[in-house]
Amino acid sequence: MNKTKTIWNLLLSTPIVCCLILFTTLTKTTAQEVPAKQWGMGEQGRETSNHLQRFNAPFLTTQELAQTDKQTNRLEEFPSSSSQTSPNQVKQNSDPGAPTPTNSPATSQTKPRVTSVSELSDVQPTDWAFQALQSLVERYGCIAGYPDKSYRGNRAISRYEFAAGLNACLDQITQQIAAATANAVSKEDLAAVQRLTKEFNPELVQLRGRVDNLETRVAEVQANEFSTTTKLVGEAIFLVADAIGDRANNTRANDTKDESSTFFAYRSRLAFQTSFTGRDQLTTSLTALNIPNMGNSTGTQMTRFSIDGSSTNYPDNDVYLDALYYRFPLGDKATVWIGTRTLNFPVYVPTLNTLTGNAQNGSIGRFSQFNPTVYRPGFDGAGAAFAYKFNDQLQLHLAYIADNFQANLPNRGLFDSNQAATAQLTFSPSKQVDIGLTYTRKYFIAQSGFNLTGGTGSALARNPFQQNATSSDNFGLEFNWRFSKRFTLAGWFGYTQAHQETGGDSEATIVNGALSFGFPDLFKEGNLGGFIIGVPPKVTSSDYRVAGVRREDPDTSLHLEAFYRFRVSSNISVTPIVYVITKPEHNDNNDPIVVGVLRTTFTF
Repeated sequence: MNKTKTIWNLLLSTPIVCCLILFTTLTKTTAQEVPAKQWGMGEQGRETSNHLQRFNAPFLTTQELAQTDKQTNRLEEFPSSSSQTSPNQVKQNSDPGAPTPTNSPATSQTKPRVTSVSELSDVQPTDWAFQALQSLVERYGCIAGYPDKSYRGNRAISRYEFAAGLNACLDQITQQIAAATANAVSKEDLAAVQRLTKEFNPELVQLRGRVDNLETRVAEVQANEFSTTTKLVGEAIFLVADAIGDRANNTRANDTKDESSTFFAYRSRLAFQTSFTGRDQLTTSLTALNIPNMGNSTGTQMTRFSIDGSSTNYPDNDVYLDALYYRFPLGDKATVWIGTRTLNFPVYVPTLNTLTGNAQNGSIGRFSQFNPTVYRPGFDGAGAAFAYKFNDQLQLHLAYIADNFQANLPNRGLFDSNQAATAQLTFSPSKQVDIGLTYTRKYFIAQSGFNLTGGTGSALARNPFQQNATSSDNFGLEFNWRFSKRFTLAGWFGYTQAHQETGGDSEATIVNGALSFGFPDLFKEGNLGGFIIGVPPKVTSSDYRVAGVRREDPDTSLHLEAFYRFRVSSNISVTPIVYVITKPEHNDNNDPIVVGVLRTTFTF
């Protein structure tokens, strides 16, 4: 058994070494790939994405969107702690009045048709095609401008777009001939149209075939859909994992040898996404799982998965309501969320670590997802949130939630239970860089089984004053830098000042921080490599004593995690993951613990 563990230990450590080597080599090459203008505010070199609507909760970074197509689209909409709204992605479609490109201004039958060429704001009498446009507009009515009354005549079009425009003009001419209008079609114009129709006949035939095929497919979808307002999104995760290393108990004389075995577990989720107006969404998510809390076998919560279960509230394999909340717009720049179940901060606040901090396709360690002290409330929340977009560079997010297992109790309710309030300013100086400044205020009532750091960090950080009522002021600085198409750097620093509210008035200081390195399209397009290094929440100072000893962490642990996601298809991915906790519980008396995971994700 020990020999097998040693070999397994060596195998699990290999990806970490590989990621370190890859990081050294790729940073040298990717630095050369970035155009000079990409460092400034110029348009060249910038990455754009119109994938998400305004403040639409889950998101991935621009590079990730470019390679995950259908899989990303489905996973993004899950109400999970791994996905949020990207400030830069919000920019593209945040203005509902912005002009939407069509195949050709001359072809759109849905756009307002202009009756005079003077209505087109960007067409001048001095333009070389002015007379031709004037004839098409005022004589035949073939032109439909964009919603902002522009024509955009300098935009290149394909033969198919021109064929569609020609077809629209033919329809108009046919109507005029049938009505025998005063402005009869001239023989010259009719001959020109007939010649063009003959030349573009293959494209017209293909366009008609495509339209017929689309109509058939739409009819089939409508006939088989279970709801006209609701979309069903599914996900299943299979997990094979094991932990290697002595159980952490902070006292070398009582070390417990590793007796854990490799286990096989799952999580399955079904989300119903309902829209009543086309701009709102009601999310109802059902979950069943049997993924264990690794802290029970390793002796430290630092080894926990981000997708493990809570047998206290929901027994293994039971189906339960995972999320229930409603999102709707308030004017053109604001969005509101109201929820009674799991309306936690990562649903609507950009965590700025979504490339690697994605439990379905990125890292799996609970600490490695995002800044835990500001984004993990420490309970499942019920409450409300508000987001406001000032402009393309600045967004504000506000929220207040209470423990949803207490919020429904008349003797507790929303304001006398465990609670948290957060505010974040997200600044995007360019399309490559996002910076978040976050403040979260938490309050926990006595003897409620709470923890300050969302199940991460040392036991002292989670409960600096044991189970006495506690409040905390949590500050966070987060950033995400899309260095190039092949490399993204993200990270955070968290500072917490905790206050004892009952049984004394002690104070404690808690810090945590991490850097994550993402390598999109590593070895193959659509795949993703990642490496995370960080210090889980640690008590650096405290005046709270137990048996005369201050509850301070004596040493510093490191969380080292590496993964490589291989995308088998648009709906299936396989990800080997390994992470190491050095000096578990921030105590040098504890030996390192290695956790190896093989995760397979199915989406539908």
